[in-house]
Amino acid sequence: MVPRRLIDLSFAVAACASVAVLLLSLPEIAPARFVGGLLSLAILAAAYVFVGRAALVVPIRGAAFAGFIAVVAIAMVLATWAAPALAMLQTIAYPLIWMVGDTGRGGVLGSVVIAAAVFVGMAAGGGFSAESVVSAVITAVLSVVFSIWFGLWISSIVEYGKERARLLTELTAAQSQLELLHRDRGAAEERERLARDLHDTVTQSLAGLVLITERALRQSAVGDADGAQASLRTIESVAREALDESRALVARTAAVPTDDAAGRAVERLVERFRRENGAEIRLALGDLDSATGREAQVVLLRCLQESLSNVQRHAHASRVDVSVQATEEALMLEVCDDGRGFDADAPRDGYGIDGMIDRVALGGGHLDLRSDDGGTRVRIRIPAATPSSTPSSAAGQLNATSVRVAR
Repeated sequence: MVPRRLIDLSFAVAACASVAVLLLSLPEIAPARFVGGLLSLAILAAAYVFVGRAALVVPIRGAAFAGFIAVVAIAMVLATWAAPALAMLQTIAYPLIWMVGDTGRGGVLGSVVIAAAVFVGMAAGGGFSAESVVSAVITAVLSVVFSIWFGLWISSIVEYGKERARLLTELTAAQSQLELLHRDRGAAEERERLARDLHDTVTQSLAGLVLITERALRQSAVGDADGAQASLRTIESVAREALDESRALVARTAAVPTDDAAGRAVERLVERFRRENGAEIRLALGDLDSATGREAQVVLLRCLQESLSNVQRHAHASRVDVSVQATEEALMLEVCDDGRGFDADAPRDGYGIDGMIDRVALGGGHLDLRSDDGGTRVRIRIPAATPSSTPSSAAGQLNATSVRVAR
């Protein structure tokens, strides 16, 4: 929209120029025409000040718009009757009609009325002579054609701007909604990540403490002081590890060792299982540190932790074999036990196996879990460079036909 101050300035310049033209024409025109010219300027000024200027902000319509056109038309009849040179006031009248209305149709009709007023004024001023009529027709036709063409062009630009503003508003609203959805999705993913980390660290440590405490109570009940003391030392060690894991989670760091200690982390998990469970466990460990990235190591350590926890809590196995191998392309884990299997068709109510599935899926790997009366075998293969994905998109990467998980 054109600033009102600029329009005010344009109107003032045109009015001053019209007064100058009228004064210069004074020797050649009758006093009545001079007065008519001044009256036309006064009418235009009043129409602009009291109606037109406000209508630049809030367009008028209906009877108000028709009345405004009539007043401007009367002023143009007086001006062009007083002095043909005052036809220059068309430079104010036409733009004013287009700007105060709210439709292109109103601008076209108003332009036609102003052109008719110019024709009447010029023809009447010349006594309706042939020459004055021809001059009036040419002036009116050319001015109205230019006004309508230019007005429609400007109106199309204004409409285009309004449409762009509307689309920009909708786009801004859509972006705000999308940002909110992303924030909610990020919060949900963070909650899922925290739930997995809590389950894989503190929760499993607490479960281990419960089992060791029960063993210590049984040993104390039968008078096995040495065994009970050893169990208490194990409880202290596990509790300290749980404390360290909790601190790591609070600090928003992964509760796993750094890249150069992945192999030692596997050994500590196995040794901890040996202390807590007492079952025979054999470890075949390859070189993890040089072949895989941290993300793949985190997935492997969490899955190994979950698998050993399931053996301890559910399988009651006497022997467990753990194999961890790495190549340049992938990281592979296998955990086999000779304990009690489980029904693959039974519904799952725990989080551990589902969490393990999610972790493997997020890593872009494959999980194969088989269980029967002879024991359970877990095989996991994770790409060395894990992709960045979400559970919904990564779930499709699982080999669903080879995953049988229920506990």
